[in-house]
Amino acid sequence: MRPLLLLLVLLLPGAALARPPLLHLYTLSDAALLVVDGRGRTLRAYHPDRPLIPASTLKLLTALMALRTWGPEHRFVTDFFLDSRHRLWIKGYGDPWLTAEELDRIVAALADEGLRAVRGIGVDDGFFAGPLTVDGQSRTDNPYDAALGALAVNFNTLYVAKTAAGEVRSAEPQTPLTETARRLARRLPAGKHRINLGPDTDAARYAAEVLAEKLRRRGIAVTGAIVHAPVPPDARPYYRHRNSHTLAEVVAGMLKYSNNFIANQLFLLLGAEREGPPATLAKARRAAEAFVRNEFDWRDYRIVEGAGLSRRNRLSVRQLVAVLQRLQGYARLLPKRGDGIRAKTGTLTGVSSYAGYIGDGRRRKIFALIINQPVPYDLRFRVAEALRE
Repeated sequence: MRPLLLLLVLLLPGAALARPPLLHLYTLSDAALLVVDGRGRTLRAYHPDRPLIPASTLKLLTALMALRTWGPEHRFVTDFFLDSRHRLWIKGYGDPWLTAEELDRIVAALADEGLRAVRGIGVDDGFFAGPLTVDGQSRTDNPYDAALGALAVNFNTLYVAKTAAGEVRSAEPQTPLTETARRLARRLPAGKHRINLGPDTDAARYAAEVLAEKLRRRGIAVTGAIVHAPVPPDARPYYRHRNSHTLAEVVAGMLKYSNNFIANQLFLLLGAEREGPPATLAKARRAAEAFVRNEFDWRDYRIVEGAGLSRRNRLSVRQLVAVLQRLQGYARLLPKRGDGIRAKTGTLTGVSSYAGYIGDGRRRKIFALIINQPVPYDLRFRVAEALRE
């Protein structure tokens, strides 16, 4: 069969240009490709129904689920309360884009509400169950291994610089140095370091520390301790913050930077949306299964988490193409590469994937490529270029 298949490839229109990368692809045993036109007609197919490890192209399904569930203009919220002792409480609901710059907007809004002093800060991150262990995630300081949480600042990471003399400072001007940052930096050599928070670090406490420093810089007095507990019954709602970024913007950032933290925060929130808090991975998986059942009625697939970290995830290229067909109205959210290609990559050791759109309008092609064996890093890009030509 394989010699005959290769002969057919050579006879396909445009084969003179496409031959090197496509011929390489068609010699691979653990690879799959599907290309369809704007009407869904198959242009090329190679093992289209074989379930394979999709890596980060799984984020396309997470994006579709989120956009269908909440809509592109949705904004994630964080609530603030004042109790009878005038302690400021923060209750997080898993906002995946709660950055230091977003805290500046929060502090400005709190000041506009008339806040002048607080006697301590309380943090409530009970909207997520914990600890949360994601299959495929390692305990490293690589940003893609950042822990999940209902109240997490800067994607649950901090960035510090340490001098040869041992002096520590924040490595980003928008984020003040806090006690947690100083403590974690003690074990590090000189240089700049990105540090993941959790599961052994109190990420919610770190969020409170950053907020406290920003309140002080605004002239709002902060005294008392940081308390990690549920919001008390006597606390009254003071301010609800809606993130300045829409869901569409969050999804675009997730896809552009292949941010695993954002993807699995969304995945968990989808579970809580369907079954209620606290968010768990089991609820998220059931929500994904219900979405697939209602939207696609797939049979052979597996979704373990929402970022593509797990090698237990399985999708076929036909399933990925079906996701992309429903995402066409949001094609602009996918990263752009070269002329006329918008697509998402996926990379794990021995896994190389690529899926998205080639061209636009009536000439648009939708493609999905998954390779589950070692190949040159750029093979997927060369295949896409050949398909574009």
